[in-house]
Amino acid sequence: MKKLLLLLCLPLFAQAQDRPYGKVWATRSQAIAQNGMAATSHPLSTQAALDVLKAGGNAIDAAIAANAMEGVVEPHVNGIGGDLFAIVWDAKTKKLYGLNASGRSPKSLTLAEFKKRGLTHIPSLGPLPVSVPGCVDGWFELHKKFGSMPMNKVLEKAVSYARNGFPVHGEFASALGRVPANYGKFPNVANHYYPTGKTPVEGDIFKNPNLANTLEKLGKEGRDAFYKGDMARTMDAFMKKNGGFLSYEDLASHTSTWVEPVSVNYRGYDVWELPPNSQGIAALQMLTILEGYDFSKIKLGSAEHVHLFTEAKKLAFEDRAKYYADPEFAKIPVAELISEEYGAKRRALINPNRAGRHYEAGNPALKEGDTIYLTVADKDGNMVSLIQSNYRGFGSGMMPDGLGFMFQDRGELFNLKEGENNSYAPGKRPFQTIIPAFMTKDGQPVMSFGVMGGAFQPMGHVQIVMNVVDFGLNVQEAGDYPRMNHEGSSEPTGETMETTGGMITLEHGYPYEVIRDLLQKGHQVGYMSGIYGGYQCIKYDPVRKVYYGATESRKDGQATGY
Repeated sequence: MKKLLLLLCLPLFAQAQDRPYGKVWATRSQAIAQNGMAATSHPLSTQAALDVLKAGGNAIDAAIAANAMEGVVEPHVNGIGGDLFAIVWDAKTKKLYGLNASGRSPKSLTLAEFKKRGLTHIPSLGPLPVSVPGCVDGWFELHKKFGSMPMNKVLEKAVSYARNGFPVHGEFASALGRVPANYGKFPNVANHYYPTGKTPVEGDIFKNPNLANTLEKLGKEGRDAFYKGDMARTMDAFMKKNGGFLSYEDLASHTSTWVEPVSVNYRGYDVWELPPNSQGIAALQMLTILEGYDFSKIKLGSAEHVHLFTEAKKLAFEDRAKYYADPEFAKIPVAELISEEYGAKRRALINPNRAGRHYEAGNPALKEGDTIYLTVADKDGNMVSLIQSNYRGFGSGMMPDGLGFMFQDRGELFNLKEGENNSYAPGKRPFQTIIPAFMTKDGQPVMSFGVMGGAFQPMGHVQIVMNVVDFGLNVQEAGDYPRMNHEGSSEPTGETMETTGGMITLEHGYPYEVIRDLLQKGHQVGYMSGIYGGYQCIKYDPVRKVYYGATESRKDGQATGY
């Protein structure tokens, strides 16, 4: 009995495995290839990307193909009703480019309308959280600037699988089981997801001919078919019929924005994110704070590591709640928030031996002036870091007639309190959780990576960077290592930090001694499953001229190359 109890108490990643080399807790080896690499959250999407690369397309073409396929096989987390962000390393100019392809709120929907309805938060479902879908315009912006293959060829595999069907996989089957309860009352949903009256289960063949027709039309006619043509008129009519505010004018006036990625230097590596309205700079703020500690003397996964990481997150997330928003509507001191000077001031607030119960947002001096992540690299050295999402699950429940997709519910992330950076306004982009990331060194590409998962994403980015830079793990090991999370910080939607300091949640694998030490520091500690994101990564080795690919052991992804 004593032996059995001892085994039950051992951390899961410490169990003996039949791996002939490397860390015993690593789930697989890195994928390694010379000519191209793709890492996505579904094997069919990875294969679609490789098919494009092998047919002569570049990384940008392949990333669009993979994203289109993701909308077919994983509609419970992404699709053309959602938004997109991307960072592109262009081998020709040897430069990073950032794309913000997020949509704006309806111009006819006002803050007064929410007040009239007595709402303090925007609901997750129905017409009110719907903002303009930015994904399709994002594809065509990327393609116009960098693409090499005709768009109809890029979308070919997604069209084929949508029309002919694919076997429902486990994660999609699990999500489909929740459709009747969550979305069944909304028009078109039942006919689309369970036309026979039965919810599809794992192994059933699922088809989406409406989406096939939509993608085929986009390939032939371009982005205006979606934003200014019959599709836009269909969306407008559907929203009017169902109490919505999104209009033809909102769609026709939509534009994406090319933005300059921003970075901090972390121990010799430049880590790049996109500026707000996304939350990417929260990862940079955390890294700037954490760089002040010598992690060569701090053990990976130790109580000290978890404690310092958590306190840095608490501090960064207070600024995230106060400042991050659409820069067209608010002055956001991005440079100041990620500066070394400001990071040092925030670091000074951390007690190395005690959990912070409550932090306020800082005051940097302002100088005027559920989700999929994928990454693709090609033989010429181009690399794409791309993230795309509906926000919550399948989206808002609003499925326009005959088009095969559901509108996102991203507008839920506005604050309905007046006078805040992220307060709701017509024609405004909401605060966004989805963030792609990139790492360079001495002006050369090192790593394209991302970790999907709502508010967890900046925490996931920081853990990957630390696992690689501070603790020397390879890119697969960096993703496999058990993750930590913190709940209870202030939010851009108006919630304030819990007076208890919130709670650390840990994946299985942290030993009891670490948990005990964290409790002694005053932290609340718990276990939660399913909240630790989904990771993909491609790392480039300039000496051997090979790519190393990694994928998420917690999901159904695939990293492979040729």
